[in-house]
Amino acid sequence: MNNLVVAGKRKTAVAKATIVDGTGIITFNKRPLTFLSNLQQLEINEPLIIAREVIGDLKFNISLNVKGGGSSAQVEAARLAIARAIVKFTENEDLKSAFLAYDRNLLVADTRRKEACKPGDSKARSMRQTSFR
Repeated sequence: MNNLVVAGKRKTAVAKATIVDGTGIITFNKRPLTFLSNLQQLEINEPLIIAREVIGDLKFNISLNVKGGGSSAQVEAARLAIARAIVKFTENEDLKSAFLAYDRNLLVADTRRKEACKPGDSKARSMRQTSFR
């Protein structure tokens, strides 16, 4: 395979990872990962570190296109997309089991969403206080 697109979602953020043969360069919205904070860089690098331990040298480039959500949700969606793309690109079952053993959310999307507001109230759970005097 030479060009593969895989998606990852978290809340309202959607990340599309395009993986191609290359030298191991990762871009986030056409920028290098260095423009992200250190914590965000570490979170995105987790699947890459695990992949290096299992399959050795990374011989592919990943281009991430992320839209929607907040910065944290975008990073988590990108992390999911990267892990899914590497597994699909390499077709390695050992890598898939290593991802699942480390963190299930590397391959399985977190489906939790914000709870809807209830009718006649401004919040999902807490009701307005009333005073009967």
